[in-house]
Amino acid sequence: MAEKITSTIRLRMSAHDAHYGGNLVDGARMLNLFGDVATELLIKQDGDEGLFCAYDNVEFLAPVFAGDYIEAYGEITKVGNTSRKMTFEARKVITARTDISASAAEVLAEPIVVCRASGTCVTPKECQRFNK
Repeated sequence: MAEKITSTIRLRMSAHDAHYGGNLVDGARMLNLFGDVATELLIKQDGDEGLFCAYDNVEFLAPVFAGDYIEAYGEITKVGNTSRKMTFEARKVITARTDISASAAEVLAEPIVVCRASGTCVTPKECQRFNK
């Protein structure tokens, strides 16, 4: 069995990411992170950035606020001739604690899954540099 290809990125949601009242971050920001993860997965798989075709499932499970740290994880679950099926999960690992002070934060004992998704990317055959 081939080695599983995965990618993880972690970053802090800023005030710029907050789109709604109460510093709530738009769910689309998680999809943006998944796009970055997908790009890394395709580079690892094919040596090319490829193209994101479609999400077939997206679930928003918990709110994200400015100041929260999000870890976005993805893995390739199936490799076709040019298509690559992927699954993604975004987890809150640090939460802002503005109830304590403007700059307080807390590392969570257990990450909170805030979003899950799955989708398909494509790397055209002529762009694939590995596993030909």
